Amino acid sequence: DYYTTYIRSRNDWQFAGMYCDEGISGTSMKRREGFQTMIDDALAGKIDLILTKSVSRFARNTVDSLTTVRKLKEVGVEVYFEKENIYTFDAKGELLITI
Repeated sequence: DYYTTYIRSRNDWQFAGMYCDEGISGTSMKRREGFQTMIDDALAGKIDLILTKSVSRFARNTVDSLTTVRKLKEVGVEVYFEKENIYTFDAKGELLITI
């Protein structure tokens, strides 16, 4: 509810949907259907900014996180990690994700 309300309150943003994996560990991306759908939609140009609560909610494996973030950056999709205040288009974004 928090993110839906936040996104819809912004006139300069358009809500693209909520993607979640209830009760599924973030240690492996293979079984996370919601996550995979979100990445596919982003790569297809349906999303240009992904808001995430924290780095650990995006993916618990650092290699998976960085690989996915780089793939998204190649097509102009930014990820914002709210808790850590990290924007992936920022020059320090990848370094901060690894820390």
